Amino acid sequence: MLAVNYTNLRDNMKAYMDKVTDDYETMIVTRKDNKNVVMLSEEAYNNLLENSYIMSHKINFDWLMESKAQLENGNVKTHELVEAEDE
Repeated sequence: MLAVNYTNLRDNMKAYMDKVTDDYETMIVTRKDNKNVVMLSEEAYNNLLENSYIMSHKINFDWLMESKAQLENGNVKTHELVEAEDE
């Protein structure tokens, strides 16, 4: 996680935005009176929302944990992909 003050961010906006999106960095923009904000990429934001949704519903969380346990115990099967025929 990076931290930058508002003035430095304003002067170097493109470089910092590229750092956030290209390097998957989260950036704290420090401001007066501790009114800081966080900058993150849209992809990271969407991922955060999706994870929050999955973890907030017990049925989804339990299914995910069961699947994880099956994988860790080697209880998996592989299948050949079947190509769809053009109609």
